Amino acid sequence: MNSKTSKAKEFMTQQLHPDGSLRHLITLEGLPRLLIERLLDRAQSYVRPLGEKPPASRALAGRTVANLFTEPSTRTRVSFELAAKRLGAAVVNLEVQLSSRIKGESMLDTIYTLQSLHVDVMVIRDAETGVHAAVAAHVAPHVSILSAGEAHVAHPTQGLLDALTVRQHKGRFDNLAIAIVGDVRHSRVARSAYHVFNVLGVTDLRIVAPPALMPELDEFGGCTRHTTLDSGLKGADVVMMLRIQKERMAQAELPDADRYFATYGLTPQRLAAARPDAIVMHPQPMNRGIEIASDVADGPRSAIRDQVRNGVAVRMAVLAEVMAPRGVP
Repeated sequence: MNSKTSKAKEFMTQQLHPDGSLRHLITLEGLPRLLIERLLDRAQSYVRPLGEKPPASRALAGRTVANLFTEPSTRTRVSFELAAKRLGAAVVNLEVQLSSRIKGESMLDTIYTLQSLHVDVMVIRDAETGVHAAVAAHVAPHVSILSAGEAHVAHPTQGLLDALTVRQHKGRFDNLAIAIVGDVRHSRVARSAYHVFNVLGVTDLRIVAPPALMPELDEFGGCTRHTTLDSGLKGADVVMMLRIQKERMAQAELPDADRYFATYGLTPQRLAAARPDAIVMHPQPMNRGIEIASDVADGPRSAIRDQVRNGVAVRMAVLAEVMAPRGVP
């Protein structure tokens, strides 16, 4: 057994209860297809058209969800908060500058404090790798840890909402060509998309990036690699654009914005290489005029706003799933 297979098995063991139900969500790597499909089905049941009342239940009444974000976030934090509240949970939000960590308290001390205050689910975003797994290894059996983003390595709920968006628009995953474009090297979104689409049976998965932003050769196994949009987008059904992760680059690594857009920015002309019914996705925040032109981001083939809507539904599904062994229907 190679080290990557061993790591995936270790994550799966840590994330699942003995009966196979979900306890923590740290990564999509190694999760069984049936579980991922169940999460997508559950999320779809929470989706409502804009203008209709959002779904609401008391499934998590009496439970408490704490959001611990040590990196900036708008969409992910707000959607986790809305998801928890729409299921009836109490929500506590902690930002690093407000938490005890700024006084020198360790992350585990903070976790134990929240656990003592009857917090049932902790949603964590952190810039360091390994924090989520370390916390999950130390919490009490009744507490669940959900990743809202881990360094450059994982963003599992983003991967799920991306998969849900593709399924809504395409109705399937087999025989799709999906191109992941941009700063793949530094992107946790790209890695979670890679994991979920592999599990769901996508066989034509492409990564498109300039050489400096291409991941190492031992990552993204099975993907074809392209350094031009013309070849990477040819015949694609789904085009997933990525944000340039400036916060994870040294100053010397930052690409020149105008030159980047001239070569790798998604314009209507470049999108013409994809299939006529291809959809365009982006995890946001978007750097308009660098990664993507506004007339594409706001155009008829854009599914970006559907991704935002699906974020709340997916996070509701995950919260309900991890609480299910404790009586949540």
